[in-house]
Amino acid sequence: MEGVIAAVPTPVDETLSPLREPFLEHCTWLLQNGCNGLNILGSTGEANSLNTVCRKEVMAWAAEVCPKERLMVGTGTPSLQETITLTSHADDLGYPIALVLPPYYYKPVDPAGLGAWYMALHAALGDRKIQVYFYNFPQMTGLTIPVDLIAGLAAQVPERFTGIKDSSGDLDYCNQIVAAVPSMQVFPSSETALRVASSNGYAGCISASVNVTAVLAAQVWKKRTDPPETVCEAMDRQRALLAGPRLISSIKYLVAARSGNEDWKRVLPPFLPLAEDTGKALQEGLGRGA
Repeated sequence: MEGVIAAVPTPVDETLSPLREPFLEHCTWLLQNGCNGLNILGSTGEANSLNTVCRKEVMAWAAEVCPKERLMVGTGTPSLQETITLTSHADDLGYPIALVLPPYYYKPVDPAGLGAWYMALHAALGDRKIQVYFYNFPQMTGLTIPVDLIAGLAAQVPERFTGIKDSSGDLDYCNQIVAAVPSMQVFPSSETALRVASSNGYAGCISASVNVTAVLAAQVWKKRTDPPETVCEAMDRQRALLAGPRLISSIKYLVAARSGNEDWKRVLPPFLPLAEDTGKALQEGLGRGA
């Protein structure tokens, strides 16, 4: 897994249950418009607001339609047992990679306890082939996964712990992981990092805003050893317009505009839908019309 990975949003109906057809239409669109892979049921997919039944359902939809080698899925929850259940189900469906948040409820977390948690997940998976990517998102979880812990787990079970998505925005942290574990697939959470992906040893990016910037990000990734400055600047400008606390609502608004499906504007509480005037202003700022 490498390149431009879209963190896919999840459309929901009036009862706040996931919708199959618009979800799959958007997954297909992303793969046809520059994305090398898809990360479903992550933060952008509002997975932590969905129950296990819904998460299994969405997993199955993607696995039925999309090339499985281009999929990864978020399975981490504060519950070890639920994380094991979701990760095992992903393996049953043929997912090659699970993106696993650390257990974020009980804080502070002793690093030894955090390592024991990930090793318990590994042990429960047994001889299953699914790989585990760490998901570092301290703004949401309240903790940073220590670099030496990542290196230790990767050394202990290299076939299981193979990558990381870092949503901290700290490229120094990513660089430390690349230095400590050169074999690890390191994905910053912003496509702006693709500018330095080749020189810094990143495997690509896993990004919410790629739902909008996919075509530009794909061009940067394709020419990552010498990315065209004009394309980088356009990509950076679009990312800057999208970033912030309304990122998920903004992405869903823009997917609704692209697809013509108003269901996409719906978000799961505690998020609020983007106001129409804000959405139209965003479209104009992106040069997409209102």
